[in-house]
Amino acid sequence: MASITIRNVPDTVHRAIRLRAAKHGRSTEAEIRAILEQAAQPQGSVKLGSLLAEIGRKVRLTDEEFAIFESASDTSTARAVNFE
Repeated sequence: MASITIRNVPDTVHRAIRLRAAKHGRSTEAEIRAILEQAAQPQGSVKLGSLLAEIGRKVRLTDEEFAIFESASDTSTARAVNFE
């Protein structure tokens, strides 16, 4: 994992991060990692599960349509993978 050294951080910023870390129950270093991870995440990315849940909320299936999905679902037990 990479390391970063940040010099000349103003005392007020350092103090604010220490307080924020204490509020979240973690070290200052862990808090800075969390801040960097949040800042580096792409904006507006949609996760598949969230997208499917949203579609499910919008779609209203009839009893007949729901029965089709129920009959098509695979209820068999999954087989173990063999890597040999």
